[in-house]
Amino acid sequence: MSDLLLIDDDQELCELLSSWLAQEGFQVRACHDGLSARRALAETAPAAVVLDVMLPDGSGLELLKQLRNDHPDLPVLMLSARGEPLDRILGLELGADDYLAKPCDPRELTARLRAVLRRSHPVAASSQMELGDLCFSTIRGVVTLDDQDISLTVSESRLLEALLKQPGEPLDKQELAQIALGRKLTLYDRSLDMHVSNLRKKIGPHPDGRPRIVALRSRGYYYSL
Repeated sequence: MSDLLLIDDDQELCELLSSWLAQEGFQVRACHDGLSARRALAETAPAAVVLDVMLPDGSGLELLKQLRNDHPDLPVLMLSARGEPLDRILGLELGADDYLAKPCDPRELTARLRAVLRRSHPVAASSQMELGDLCFSTIRGVVTLDDQDISLTVSESRLLEALLKQPGEPLDKQELAQIALGRKLTLYDRSLDMHVSNLRKKIGPHPDGRPRIVALRSRGYYYSL
């Protein structure tokens, strides 16, 4: 049973989602503000977090920043009534693994949670990957460059692993989305592009200045040799 932390100020929605998720085999703790959420996280780290953008005592995006600093590999799914593209992009830029706008189908929320939880437990057989000056631990979700460790989110880890397995070979966006997000991209969905952008910022270019991750317009991405 996976322990989830649901952070949303809509108590009625929390009760409905908690009931649904419990039937699906999840154990849910609910918090309705940032302060109680921080206390709950300090007590016990959950398997995943469902986080609302709007909280009564501050922004969920600010809490997401703190989560990424304190728990870089903790799966986080943003859930908010504010479904505008800008809000979605901000959440993904700050390290959310996925994003759903309210009202959402509980079945889709369950599917997204299961997908992100599966991605957070990689197979141990390929625990260490090395290419040039880059060393990547798939188990820890950590890249080592110039003797410095760089923590990646679950989605970033899955994305980098897929690219490193086929260096120099383009991977289609839909294929990468299935690997990194556990789902297909919908029309105008920029989730994958945002995760690639975040990953590029974290690992930087090759020592000679060439980009490590190269985009092919309307096709996909590849890791350059």
